Amino acid sequence: MSDHLGPYELLSRLGAGGFGEVHLALDPEGRTVAVKVLHPHVAADGGALARLAREVETMRRVGGPHVAEVLDASLEGDRPYLVTRYVQGRPLSAVPVPVADLRRLAVGLADALYAMHEAGVVHRDLKPANVMMTEGEPVVIDFGIASALDTLSVTASGAVVGTPGYLAPEILEGRPAGMEADVFSFGATLAYAATGRQPYGRGPASAVAYRVVHHPPDLEGAPEWLMPLLRACLSVDPAARPTAARVCADLDVAPVSRVRHDPEPVVRAARPRSAADELATREWRPGDDPRRRTVEESRARHRERVRRRWLIGSGLFVALLAAAARELLPEVSLFLLAAYALAVVCDAGVALFSRGRFRRGRMIADLVSVTGTVGLCFGLAAWFSTPALALFAGTALVVGIVFLLSA
Repeated sequence: MSDHLGPYELLSRLGAGGFGEVHLALDPEGRTVAVKVLHPHVAADGGALARLAREVETMRRVGGPHVAEVLDASLEGDRPYLVTRYVQGRPLSAVPVPVADLRRLAVGLADALYAMHEAGVVHRDLKPANVMMTEGEPVVIDFGIASALDTLSVTASGAVVGTPGYLAPEILEGRPAGMEADVFSFGATLAYAATGRQPYGRGPASAVAYRVVHHPPDLEGAPEWLMPLLRACLSVDPAARPTAARVCADLDVAPVSRVRHDPEPVVRAARPRSAADELATREWRPGDDPRRRTVEESRARHRERVRRRWLIGSGLFVALLAAAARELLPEVSLFLLAAYALAVVCDAGVALFSRGRFRRGRMIADLVSVTGTVGLCFGLAAWFSTPALALFAGTALVVGIVFLLSA
């Protein structure tokens, strides 16, 4: 059952991060958008919401094909939210990048970096998980939110919330961070794509953070043409890192201005929270949820449910109809059973061609339902003749082979 938030219909939960839950939604015109509902501990901080309201107006000036533009925001009420363009794809953290596509990725990320910085926005949390890959092109999401809510990015114990291997040394050391920090994160993200490894290794967050500040990155395996850019971007000294425009120049790309001038203001400002609001705020602990759900996956699940219901429902209908016709029209009854068994084979064949979307549990459920339906046909066919039983036994064998191939 769908939920509504303002004018948006929430369809499904896409995931969660340090500042909110992201939902797939429909806007009033029926277009898909991504709605980020801020977590209660964020919504409880009036000062943070005020800063975010100011930042959102700047974020809405960021445009271009490689960023998920901010479309709307409402920071009032118990469920403040932001609305961005929905990007259908998978995060860079889950998509291997072939060497041949590395330059295309670098150019796309550089274009996004330039678009943000030209508009005066600092991402502050650029990492592979915040880069969506769609049709081979990168699209940067969640820009500006961490920068606006920087006071919430440190826990009560002083530990930085984020991914240390992609945070600039100045952030890890608690120093002021600007656009140079994004350039560092750009370099770390590109290094991950080029090598398939975390540039500062894995392990406890404190150990990774120490390596970021004191050790050089592991760039072994990165293409030679990319090495100078990676080393410059990953410099410990912020002043030694190139600007976004310089990064574009190093990649032989002319930066294109895509600032959206004077976008229509849409942000509803946050109202002061009452004591009742504070009491109603639920406890929440930050952490990433790896579960993702795209529009296509939602549609695929719906198609599977419809297909399974069709198999079971039509099987029962045909079996009952065949049994009723047995006494008066045995030939028609046999024809109905044979036609249905053939339809089951065709259905399994379609599943074979779409086996890339198969999951083991789904295949087992289909196999059980189809086997039960064909088994019912066996019993009815046996009432007619031995050849009829042989016909359906052969059909069952074909169905079984098709399902095994689908696995």
